[in-house]
Amino acid sequence: MSSCKHSILVLLSDRKNMLRCQHCHLTIKADELGAGYCPECYEVTGNKQFDFEEVTAEDTGLSRYRCEDCGLIVKSG
Repeated sequence: MSSCKHSILVLLSDRKNMLRCQHCHLTIKADELGAGYCPECYEVTGNKQFDFEEVTAEDTGLSRYRCEDCGLIVKSG
């Protein structure tokens, strides 16, 4: 068991407006895509891949938080 008291929690955003690269499976927000091609594929292979699929988020009614000290994900709802 961790001795962390989880005193510094950061609210994690929901997964709306997310895209997944069909080649390397990188998941990224659509507004962070910039030039329209996958930055991971371009960095690794030099190829500009434009094939993405939308990631659908299920509505669980839970909020998720991450502890800044130890990285634990806490669900609340």
